[in-house]
Amino acid sequence: MSLSMRFLYAVLWFGGHLPLRMLHALGGVFGHYAWRFRKRDRRNTTVNLNLLKAHEPELASRFDARRALVEMGKSLFEVAKVWSGNPERALAMVRDVEGAGYFEQALASGKGVIIAAPHLGCWELLSYWLAERSPLAIVYKPPRNPALEPLLIKARGASKVEQVRAEGAGVRSLYRRLNAGGVVGILPDQQPRKGEGVFAPFFGIDALTMVLVPRLAERTGASVLFAFAERLPQAAGFRIHIRPAPEGIADTDLVVACMAMNRGVEQCVRSAPEQYQWHYKRYSISPPGPKRNLYKGRE
Repeated sequence: MSLSMRFLYAVLWFGGHLPLRMLHALGGVFGHYAWRFRKRDRRNTTVNLNLLKAHEPELASRFDARRALVEMGKSLFEVAKVWSGNPERALAMVRDVEGAGYFEQALASGKGVIIAAPHLGCWELLSYWLAERSPLAIVYKPPRNPALEPLLIKARGASKVEQVRAEGAGVRSLYRRLNAGGVVGILPDQQPRKGEGVFAPFFGIDALTMVLVPRLAERTGASVLFAFAERLPQAAGFRIHIRPAPEGIADTDLVVACMAMNRGVEQCVRSAPEQYQWHYKRYSISPPGPKRNLYKGRE
């Protein structure tokens, strides 16, 4: 790990010793800064919420773009509490768990468990909670900056989570793990590269959707659960939610399966919509037909 990454890890370690309330306050300041000065984040968030207003007006009325960016800031700063090298301190922030029985039943079946964890709330803390109860492998997409990868591996390593790259050999290892009754965690709302997914509605708009979760479920017979760690008000901690997947997520028709998977993500987001990553360009790849450029502007 480079000297700069070692310094960044030291900052994370120090931040992990600060109260969650202070980290959230700092994150809120950063969110307001992003609203005023980070044009790309503001533009992407505004575009996504305008699309949401057109298709889900009631849901969109519950928050606005500025609040979404404030929650984004909190998510960036609170990760120091998770990645500071002390899983026990991180897990102490979990105040409540809804649906733990679904996870226990799926584990007991011995058929393998796929945890579909959207970019909602504090997904890194969710991984720690799962790893405390069962050996866990999580799938990750290598960062654009290769220098960050050793930092991510080290920061997540305290929980003894196996980290699997989202590529050939790594994906094959997921099949083996699930066939042996293991647990795999996947972020189901990452946009795949063009040609590697199918288009399915996400909040009423066709979005290029990954097929890894449905394929794993269909070919291994593993149970699929959706889960997220909701950020509680006033820096009170987090509530973990675990829910069964919508029917059809293991369908042999990938479009049907991906529609079910996106419904599962939507159901999670409805619980805490402002905590979703609305700054992400989820609709940047167009379906067949006239090309669109929803996220106009210089990056």
